[in-house]
Amino acid sequence: MYKMTLRLHNTRTRRLEPFEPLEDKVVRMYVCGPTVYDRAHVGHAMSAIVFDVIRRYLEHVGYRVIHVMNFTDVDDKIIVRANKLGVDPLDLAQRYIDEWFEHVRALNLLPAHHYPRVSQVMPWIIEIVQALVEKGYAYEVDGDVYFRVRQFPDYGKFSGRSLDDALAGARVAVDERKEYPLDFAVWKAAKPGEPSWETPWGRGRPGWHIECTAMAVRYLGPQIDIHGGGTDLIFPHHENEIAQSEAATGQHPFARYWLHNGMLQLRGEKMSKSLGNLVTVEEFLAEHEADVLRLVILSSQYSKPLGYDDEVVAEAGRALRRLRGALRPPVGTLAEGEPVEALRAQVVAAGEGFHSAMDDDFNAAGALGHVFNLVRAINAARDAAVGGAPFAEAQAAFRQLTRVLGLELREERGKAADVAPFIEALLDVRATLRQERQWALADAVRDRLGALGVALEDGPQGTEWRWET
Repeated sequence: MYKMTLRLHNTRTRRLEPFEPLEDKVVRMYVCGPTVYDRAHVGHAMSAIVFDVIRRYLEHVGYRVIHVMNFTDVDDKIIVRANKLGVDPLDLAQRYIDEWFEHVRALNLLPAHHYPRVSQVMPWIIEIVQALVEKGYAYEVDGDVYFRVRQFPDYGKFSGRSLDDALAGARVAVDERKEYPLDFAVWKAAKPGEPSWETPWGRGRPGWHIECTAMAVRYLGPQIDIHGGGTDLIFPHHENEIAQSEAATGQHPFARYWLHNGMLQLRGEKMSKSLGNLVTVEEFLAEHEADVLRLVILSSQYSKPLGYDDEVVAEAGRALRRLRGALRPPVGTLAEGEPVEALRAQVVAAGEGFHSAMDDDFNAAGALGHVFNLVRAINAARDAAVGGAPFAEAQAAFRQLTRVLGLELREERGKAADVAPFIEALLDVRATLRQERQWALADAVRDRLGALGVALEDGPQGTEWRWET
């Protein structure tokens, strides 16, 4: 029904480009996953949800997506924390990997097809480091192996930095053994108390960047279609990843499309462990439904920074209730006539608008706007006594679009679900009072509900209610 004209904003070219994968109807997508040294926070969830929606849409329009997301389970941060806690670094990482899979289920994320870990792909990492050394792109010093950035002519182009700019802005520890200050480690010599593996350069462990090259090449091949991650990874991680990948394989470009999600900002600051302003996924889900977090993230273009505070979360909760309203059963049986034709026209318009928005660099916020247009049309049709097959078809179209966005729209449970029938009955009484112009009594109902923590919002389609937060 919909002709696909998908265009993506490619970080590599800084342009909006038509999407043309390497293989027809197959998408190889690699997404940088978490470094598992602590509990995942909602910023990690943002990246996971963004690329979950991207994958869902690609599959919705007929692509087969091969999705790889890595776990960094060998890293300085893990080693430091494990030593502080007196536990094995790999055991510590496993604890948080197990938690991540719990979040995958709770957040309704499609599981990746492969979840490689650094500790499990060591032979491929060592093989790539060897290739870099043999080709003259890397050199060994005292068991450490460094990548020669000046040997790779395009170094800096991805992030838009010259070597001089990168050097001026980098916090590079002085190491007289390096040929050039920006040369980065692809392998590190073993230190006491660290996990290590045997190599031609002695025992050691990989540097941070080399892992993603090894995992992407191992599971997707020397070239991939989409590489994803947060904007905080553009430099140096993805810059270095491109250099070492293309140097090792000889394939250019390593990834055809680079997509980066913006950072989640708590009260204007980037959410980070170092600032101590984190909201963990566990903490969020203890207070809110998973669909609420998804709606927070869908409310903004994925590549832009996203402000996060209590009001943003509350608004997402109100949006979720409006979406659920479209699933209420019909009250009439009208199956033909002007209201039915109006509903059918809105189903078509919402579907076309949804696909047009998503084809525009996965503009989920715009697509969600068309879903809400359909919600209003369904509610208006219900008020006009539309029912039967036309109403069911509209609700089915609504469910299809919300599933593409990963929204479950489960029946509300807990306090709201228990008292909802009574609140709805009071709203019916209040509506009758308003129709009879008994304003004082209608206001008394509103005020009494307000005292109980129920806020009312009067609109063209009637009155909606929500718990005040």
